[in-house]
Amino acid sequence: MLRKMISAFNAELDSLSSQLKDPIQRRRLFKFLLVHLVIILAAAVCVYPLLRIFSVSLRPGDKLFSTDLSLVPAGATFKAYASLLKDTMFLRWLWNSLVITIATSVIGVSLASTAAYAFSRFRFPGKKAGLILLLSSQMIPAGMLILPLFLMIMKLKLMNTYLGMIIAYSVSSLPFSIWILKGYYDTIPRSLEEAALVDGTSQVGAFWRIILPLSTPALSIAFLFNFTTAWNEYLVARVVLFSSKQYTWTLGLFELQGQYITQWGMFAAGSMLVTIPVLCVFLYSSKWLISGLTLGSVKG
Repeated sequence: MLRKMISAFNAELDSLSSQLKDPIQRRRLFKFLLVHLVIILAAAVCVYPLLRIFSVSLRPGDKLFSTDLSLVPAGATFKAYASLLKDTMFLRWLWNSLVITIATSVIGVSLASTAAYAFSRFRFPGKKAGLILLLSSQMIPAGMLILPLFLMIMKLKLMNTYLGMIIAYSVSSLPFSIWILKGYYDTIPRSLEEAALVDGTSQVGAFWRIILPLSTPALSIAFLFNFTTAWNEYLVARVVLFSSKQYTWTLGLFELQGQYITQWGMFAAGSMLVTIPVLCVFLYSSKWLISGLTLGSVKG
C-alpha cells in the first residue's frame, strides 16, 4: 500500500515537472495559484472578525480588549453561553425573530412573485410608472420610513405584535423583491406559457406549473433578501415593540449593554448564536443560488 502511494506521488511530481516545462502550462498554473490565493485571502478576511467574536465569547470576566491574539484565550469557558441561555430571555427573543422573519419572507415572496408576474407579462395603464415608483422607493433612506410605518401600525392597532412587525417588514422589502423576480421572469420564454395554454391550462395554472418552478433561483434570492433584512432589522423593532417578551434578538442583545457595564461575553455569545439560522438558510438555498447564475443569463 505504501509503495502504491509513493509511486502515485512520484507520478504526480513527474506530470507537474513536465507541465512546468511548457510555457503555456506554466502560465495556466500561475493563474490557478494566483486565483486560489486571492480567494483564500478574501475568505480569511471575512472569517477573521467572526473568529474574534467567538474568542471574546470564550474569555472569562467579560474581557473585550486583550493583548493575546490567540483565538482560544487562556482560561476559555462557555459560561457566557450558559448565562445567556439561563439568565436572559434569549431563546424567547430568538423565537420571536424566527416567527417574524419566516412569516415576512413567505408573505413577501408570495406577494412579490405575483406582482412581478403581472409587471412582466401583462400590459396595463401605469405599468412603467409603477415600476419607476417601486424603484424610487428604494432610494428613500430607511430612517425616513420609520414615522409612516409607525403611524400605519398604530392606526391598525398592531403595536407590540407579531403582525405589526410582519406588515412593516413585508412592505419595506417588497419593491426590491418585485424587481428581482420581474427581471428573472423576463428571461423565461413566453412560448412555454403559450404551450401550456394550448394544452388547456389557465393563466394561473401556467404561472403555478411553469413559471414558478423555473424561477426557483430568483425566488430563493428574494427569500434570502427578505430573511436577512427582517432578521437583522433594529430601528423598526425599536419603535414598534416595547415589551421584553416581544423583543427580537436585536433588541434583546441591546439590553445587555448598560450605561456603565456591558456584558461583552454574553453579547458575543449571542452574536455567534444568531448567525446559525442565517447560515442554515443560506447553505440550504445555495444550490439554487449557484444555478441561478447560469439559468438567469440564458434567454430564448
